Amino acid sequence: MSRLSFDPEDIRELAAILDETGLSEIEIAEKDRRIRIVRSPAPMGFAMPFAEAHSHGPATVAAAVPAAVPAVMTAATRAEPDASHPGAVASPMVGVAYLSPDPESPNFVSPGQRVEAGQTLLLIEAMKTFNQIKAPRAGTVSRIVISNATPVEFGEVLMILD
Repeated sequence: MSRLSFDPEDIRELAAILDETGLSEIEIAEKDRRIRIVRSPAPMGFAMPFAEAHSHGPATVAAAVPAAVPAVMTAATRAEPDASHPGAVASPMVGVAYLSPDPESPNFVSPGQRVEAGQTLLLIEAMKTFNQIKAPRAGTVSRIVISNATPVEFGEVLMILD
């Protein structure tokens, strides 16, 4: 098995992207090469920049962040359902997931709710852009795996549709 080599400048550029975007990790895979850069977890207030972009101003952020993020849950600390489940909705990107359009609004969907194909299930903020994650098919939301305003990774299961 040969050892893969990476240009140190490429690694520096990826680290700079983490700093510029506020992401906690970035992974790039190409053929038989893969590189993953991970920043050390930030203190509890890490969600502030993301919540600020998702809210209507600093006053909302101060009140919403502690309530919305009582504890940091990562893929390592929560039980993940099998990504091969036929109704698994996986994250198409690394970012921060939001279950509602803004802190004062209800969630896009809730467990037990019937959804149609193409219906917005949640938002993922990546690089200060909010991306709608839509239902890949019609079904009933049987489980929402993630919590509001939590970081998610590419391929991580977000919810299950039955």
